[in-house]
Amino acid sequence: MTARKILGRWETLIFGLIVVVLIIGSQLSDQFWTTASITSGSSGYVEFAILALPLTLIIATGEIDLSVASVLGLSSALMGYLWNQNLPIEAIFPIVLVVGAVCGLFNGWLITKLGLPSLAVTIATLSLFRGLAFVFLGDESVTSFPDHYTSMAYDNFAGTIIPNTVALFLVLAIIFAVVLHRTPFGRSIFAIGANPEAARFSGLRVNRTKLQLFVISGVMAALAGIIVTLRDSTAAGNVGTGAELTAIAAVVLGGVSIFGGTGTIGGVLLALFLLAGIQKAIGLNPDVPTYWIQIISGALLIGSVLVPNLATRFRESRQVNQRRGPARSSRDVPPTIAPGTPQV
Repeated sequence: MTARKILGRWETLIFGLIVVVLIIGSQLSDQFWTTASITSGSSGYVEFAILALPLTLIIATGEIDLSVASVLGLSSALMGYLWNQNLPIEAIFPIVLVVGAVCGLFNGWLITKLGLPSLAVTIATLSLFRGLAFVFLGDESVTSFPDHYTSMAYDNFAGTIIPNTVALFLVLAIIFAVVLHRTPFGRSIFAIGANPEAARFSGLRVNRTKLQLFVISGVMAALAGIIVTLRDSTAAGNVGTGAELTAIAAVVLGGVSIFGGTGTIGGVLLALFLLAGIQKAIGLNPDVPTYWIQIISGALLIGSVLVPNLATRFRESRQVNQRRGPARSSRDVPPTIAPGTPQV
């Protein structure tokens, strides 16, 4: 790949923004580069990162899942309810993951079998699953989980500054990257996003692939619910409220087209790093209001949609002009001679 192509990639732009954020963050606070800051900042962003992985695949097919944060909250509330029923924690984990899979299956069934739009379906289930979370625990919270598991979700990996939960996320990110970019299943995802009808005519099982992705999304959201519950040692129905917006913002900012067909896991990872850096840089400085996190993130999200769109229009316009060729002046056009005019 030439230097021009590398500089023209969306991931290069995101990397440049990360460098800017790191420089500004170090100027805003002396605590920005401390071990405690890096550990807490990365650990506190894990749930968004885990939600973003399956959303990358779903959005690449041209669909959306807005219910992931509600599945996260439902999983947390279910953990607390089952723990209050004196079930062993080792039995609670698989139950919660299965419930997450059922939630994803329900979304996928409505979308693929009944042909309903994923935006409308997942807006509805966002409310449905969050309501079920409050059915289990109401406004109460549970905070008495085993110390062994809460410490695992809070401690660092093998004596490094990397939290255990971040190490788990990195393993999952590698798996998702390999699946998306190195397997026939991943190629089918991009084909479906680029043109669902052409993918169907070419023999790809479009509906089954989408159904599988929504089930995976439900399982990953449940896993995120388990992690955040153990890390904070708190189970409640309102856990993860609004997390779907941050996860989707990371996916779109990472270069995954909202229309489907393009995107990379690497770009999403860079976007997650960028958003986490912005949040940490502003959060460490008491002189900067926290609402700037939303303002900057929103502006970046708009830019991530606007810039590629303008670039595409510019390329298309240039290609049209090239096909037409250079404009000719009136002096280049030979005069028209009427029939029967004598030639000199």
